[in-house]
Amino acid sequence: MLSEAAHSVADTVTEVLLLTALKRSARPADEAHPLGYGPERYIWALLASIATFVGGAVFAVYDGIHTLLHGEDPGDPTVSYVILAVAFLLEGYSLLVAWRQVRGEAARMRAPLRRYVKHTPDTAVKAVLLENAAALIGLVLAAGGLLGAQLTGSGTYDGVASLLIGLLLVWVAWELGRSNAQYLIGRPLPATTRAEVREELLSVPHIEAVLELTTLVQGPHEVLIAAKIDFHDLASARQVEAACEDAESQLRERWPSIRRVYLDPTPPPAGPSARPS
Repeated sequence: MLSEAAHSVADTVTEVLLLTALKRSARPADEAHPLGYGPERYIWALLASIATFVGGAVFAVYDGIHTLLHGEDPGDPTVSYVILAVAFLLEGYSLLVAWRQVRGEAARMRAPLRRYVKHTPDTAVKAVLLENAAALIGLVLAAGGLLGAQLTGSGTYDGVASLLIGLLLVWVAWELGRSNAQYLIGRPLPATTRAEVREELLSVPHIEAVLELTTLVQGPHEVLIAAKIDFHDLASARQVEAACEDAESQLRERWPSIRRVYLDPTPPPAGPSARPS
């Protein structure tokens, strides 16, 4: 029960940090931050994963080891069962809401659910989903530990349950920390989407080739596109300007999350294999 209490405290701190992430990352771009505050979401979400590790996992592992080494009087677990049952209902409802949101987003993005959860740039939603799922599993483990202690009179089961809860939280913290770190370092769009972006650019009149394409995810609904473009040799300056505008319009229409598009007119390298296929 102490491990689950620590888990609940860690979850509460995590939710506060995620709320802070949503608020601060939504601020519009300004002179000091011309590309916006989107990446700040991942900083606060990374802090949330650290809170899960320190506040939940470390304490649960410590409590489990302490119980196994020194034992513990199981006492009357009736109140504990009631608390766990109420917590299970509340966490179950929270997980259901998060699951519906994730499933709706995956359907909107036309992506398999498992792939969406693995690759979604909205790490806040991923955090809520994983933490609610971990909370339910942790409540079941805690109930199992209480039942084992009640039936045998030994605190071993309680200690093992605490250890398992701690290891579960270690995995959740690692998964969320890794996801947020990738976006802080700089993560591109998936390879299939990058190929589609390239094809969309090539469909614009007067664009001959895409020599270099860089994509950067700056937030759940904020993507930057930068590309070196080889325009038709006979295209006028006005036609090049119009092609850049058309390319940006087409990309934003197809992918609303694309907020910034930078195209650099660049001649192809000299040689017989100058233009990419």
